Amino acid sequence: MNERVPELQAFIDAAGAAFAARAGQGRSQASVSECFGALARPGRMGSGAGARLPVCDRCLETAVGQDRFRDDDDLLRLAIAFRRIEPALVWGRRSVRGLKAEETFADGHANAMVLGPDGIERRTDVWLGVSLLAPHVRYPDHDHPPEETYLVMSAGEFMQDGGPWFQPGIGGSLYNPPGSLHAMRAGAEPLFAFWLLRSGPVRTG
Repeated sequence: MNERVPELQAFIDAAGAAFAARAGQGRSQASVSECFGALARPGRMGSGAGARLPVCDRCLETAVGQDRFRDDDDLLRLAIAFRRIEPALVWGRRSVRGLKAEETFADGHANAMVLGPDGIERRTDVWLGVSLLAPHVRYPDHDHPPEETYLVMSAGEFMQDGGPWFQPGIGGSLYNPPGSLHAMRAGAEPLFAFWLLRSGPVRTG
């Protein structure tokens, strides 16, 4: 039987509480419930050390510093739990093949999976990860088959299906239905957000 290290379990517990408290009603709330129900069953732990990109060294401390969450207990708990597991994450750049990306995108962003095929815990049913954007960097328009719920931990703007840009705010949540076009962009400060995807059959119980 697979077992989780306490630090990863603490992160999952904190993420589950924060996502559930802030996800919208309807499909978003149901998806979050199903995903964290499936996460009650541990996956296989990955091997190897973590790896950072330069944008992490420049922006991560600002983006997820604990001072910004002093008035939000669930976000503070999540930020602390994330910082404890972050050294084990493998940060990478998204391929821009087929995407219209600005020149600043390649060196101005980083993604990491906590749970998923390349995560600290390897699994295929649920992906939980994070995206970091440096100031004034735009993540290109993209879509994917799995539905997705974001939990936003910073200032920043999001776009869905060609609609107007909007600001969820710190602790805001948004839901992307399967196949919907979406993007995000940072303003004067880094953008930092968690994303949760149902990438395969989700079993609860």
